[in-house]
Amino acid sequence: MSQEPVAPQPGASESGGFKSVMTWRGIGEERLEQVRVTVTGKRIKAYGRIIGAATDKHEAFSASYDLITNDAGVTKRLSLHLVRAGGDTQISITRDGQDAWLVQSARGMERSDFGGAQDVDLALSPFFNTLPIRRLGLGKPDSGPAEVPVAYLYLPSGEVTPATLSYTPAAAGIDIVSPVAQTTITVDENGFVVNYPGLAERV
Repeated sequence: MSQEPVAPQPGASESGGFKSVMTWRGIGEERLEQVRVTVTGKRIKAYGRIIGAATDKHEAFSASYDLITNDAGVTKRLSLHLVRAGGDTQISITRDGQDAWLVQSARGMERSDFGGAQDVDLALSPFFNTLPIRRLGLGKPDSGPAEVPVAYLYLPSGEVTPATLSYTPAAAGIDIVSPVAQTTITVDENGFVVNYPGLAERV
């Protein structure tokens, strides 16, 4: 990615605004994710890219994404360009005014409520965990556990299915149970993941 890093403003918080470029390195796999985020209150605009080398579990791939939420932090749209050896795939996940999700992909158009989801989660991405963490204030000392339904986009298959993630604030961070992991993540003061054991760490 070509953007120059822009450090968060001093004292930036969930109620403030800032711009930043963040990078995560895969743990145990050759994978990088970099995202440029613009934060205004709970509203997030993000442009990112994940590049993963082939492993015994999946083929090599590149996934570029463009995300925007509304002022409450609820996902409005995720556009993703997925590149694999077999070709390119465009996937669009949009939340309409009736709280339904429209998924456009090579498989056609699908409409679903995804179990009442307000967030999209992208497999192999620590960034997307930030969406419910900031929206629900899960990084705050007085926050409680939350069951978070999501529209879950698997990589590199491009399949989109309903899923539920469990977030429980703990002394060492936030305990998380997802379709692909059960661990304790740590976040910074703005709710962005610093370390996701077994998946990625910020560099």
